[in-house]
Amino acid sequence: MFSLSCGFPAGGLDTGGSPASAGNGTIDRPNYRYKASTYPVIKATMPQPPSSSPSVAARDTGLLRSPARELGDFIRAHRERLTPEAAGLPAGNRRRTPGLRREEIAQLCGVSPTWYTWIEQGRPVSASPDALARIAMALRLTRAERAYLFELAALRDPAEPGPGTSDAPAALLASVALLDAPAYVLDRQWTALAWNERASALFVGWLAPDDDHNLLRYMFTSDAARQLVVDWEVRARRLVAEFRADSSRHLTDAPTRTLLEQLLGSSETFGRYWRSQDVVEREGGLREFDHPTHGRLQFDQITLKPVLREDLKLVALIPQGATGSG
Repeated sequence: MFSLSCGFPAGGLDTGGSPASAGNGTIDRPNYRYKASTYPVIKATMPQPPSSSPSVAARDTGLLRSPARELGDFIRAHRERLTPEAAGLPAGNRRRTPGLRREEIAQLCGVSPTWYTWIEQGRPVSASPDALARIAMALRLTRAERAYLFELAALRDPAEPGPGTSDAPAALLASVALLDAPAYVLDRQWTALAWNERASALFVGWLAPDDDHNLLRYMFTSDAARQLVVDWEVRARRLVAEFRADSSRHLTDAPTRTLLEQLLGSSETFGRYWRSQDVVEREGGLREFDHPTHGRLQFDQITLKPVLREDLKLVALIPQGATGSG
């Protein structure tokens, strides 16, 4: 509810000399002069929710902010941290706000100042990956900050490394040889880039020098895989769902599209699983194999991703019972 009363301007209110009706009679307006000191102003007030209200608490801590608002807040915070000197601009004598002005960042990015202002304000504007990349460069964002910027915008960074073995970290590729368990490294198309002898001995028909080292092609076009993997249909269906989740940001890459076209053309089963639109995360867990030499083998699978190269993954198969308790 509101509580409200009115006050009058200082010096009184002169209503003039003409008569006016009041009720059923008339009144002489010059006889009615009111002083502000007699009728003090009382401000309108609205009851406020208690500070413990969930809506207020959530609003204060930013829990209910939209992704666009989070993106705008992140960009603004880093603009305010960036000094003109760091951006290669003259400091100037008069700066009422910390860091660079919005117009200066917009000029460095080659975008409209209005558009840049709107994106800082969290308005639902369209932002291309190229525009965000220019903002990241202008704000001098670190690799982690840049990755976070693109995650907030739900866009793929055009500067992400492309597929291939040449740019895979050498330490990652060498790490598989240090593991006393089957281990291998996959690229974003799930082609093995490196593996150890134990992995080669386990996966018959996949990791020999003359084999096709792509895990999906092995799984769906090799008879050896169907004989090796226990519950092949269950594992194969899940593998496709895991790949769909893992490759969602790279489906337009030429190597990924080529792989999918080949699999859809060569495996009816893959096509059926792919069209089912199942999506699951790569969780690891129990993996069982019927090895032609060693019989039934059981492993716990774990998958690790380098912080700076999440398109690569190190997969290790730990023999069950190997961890012990001591």
